[in-house]
Amino acid sequence: MNRERPGRARRTRERASRGASLVGREYDVEVGPVAHGGHCVARHEGRVIFVRHALPGERVRVRVTEGEEGSPYLRADAVEVTEPSAHRVVPPCPVAVPFGCGGCDFQHATLPHQRELKAAVVREQLQRLAGIERDVVVGPVAGDLPDQDAGLRWRTRMQYEATPDGRRGLRRHRSHDVVPVEDCLIAHPDAREPDGRDRTVTEVVAAAGTERSFEVAADGFWQVHPGAPRVLVETVIDLLAPQPGEALLDLYAGVGLFAGFLAPLVAPGRVDTVEGDRRATAYAARNLEGTGAQVHTDRVDRWLARRRRDEPDAQVDLVVLDPPRTGAKRGVVVPVAALRPRAIAYVACDPAALARDVGLFAAESYELADLRAFDLFPMTHHVECVALLTKGGSGLR
Repeated sequence: MNRERPGRARRTRERASRGASLVGREYDVEVGPVAHGGHCVARHEGRVIFVRHALPGERVRVRVTEGEEGSPYLRADAVEVTEPSAHRVVPPCPVAVPFGCGGCDFQHATLPHQRELKAAVVREQLQRLAGIERDVVVGPVAGDLPDQDAGLRWRTRMQYEATPDGRRGLRRHRSHDVVPVEDCLIAHPDAREPDGRDRTVTEVVAAAGTERSFEVAADGFWQVHPGAPRVLVETVIDLLAPQPGEALLDLYAGVGLFAGFLAPLVAPGRVDTVEGDRRATAYAARNLEGTGAQVHTDRVDRWLARRRRDEPDAQVDLVVLDPPRTGAKRGVVVPVAALRPRAIAYVACDPAALARDVGLFAAESYELADLRAFDLFPMTHHVECVALLTKGGSGLR
């Protein structure tokens, strides 16, 4: 007898109860504010529609890409613009259009307006999830090519897919369909592609008056914008203002980028790095050789719990948090705050996760003292933030 799993059966019933599919249906709408995720919010007969390839204030005709009659919201693409925004431009890439490649969200907007949209998203997430009203400015980041000033040719790592006929391509938005892409305009000319081999590459970072080399797996994590390591390191140093003798925790440390520059500044203070990926910590041990940093391979929350048990009186002055897109969450935020560091630098690639965690830190008496935002991913909706959290708002800038 064929038995469906309960979860699958429930989801099937829910889909059936929503009614007929609306995919392909078209509506004329006025576009509202930008939302997190690379789309704007519109409404039709009271129902929310998340619209790609539109800009706030425009009037557009949209075609539904996801949703049924009973869905609480729909997803759609703007297929015709009847009243364009003054910030609208022709996308430089021919496949950065409705139903084309899903890699870029904002090629139809001027670069300054893209940054305004990203700043609006960060502001909205902070207000909604952390109850914080704060002005936000997203700044440009210099790369190594003139085209990067136009938001192009910055991505140093690429992962292409194959089309059914064997051509190179990239996926559509929220789809496994592959769009042929002969030349991705945000790809750096020397962009690397994962090749399945266990290779090591060397990344050289010049920051804060120092140059350091870092070994990293060719398919391991490293910032994809060539200017990112420098601006993030220098921002973290500026916000933390490290002093000799201070104790530092570098959590989600990867291959040791931040510790590599911070360890000499706090020497002879203790430095611990924690990273769950064994391959990354193996590289970190080599990259941090001679700095005195202690490199630990462990899940961050588990390591913090063990440290509190084994070294309850250990001093911690500074913390760097650079978690994955999902953020640090309560299991890390609460034990970090319990260490009572002087300052915490939180590096975040997702505004929603950052705002949620800033709210968690606020409940532990750590306030948002400063926030810097950078356009490390031009033409996409992604934005990188570095937040400074201090006890009771001390050190407010």
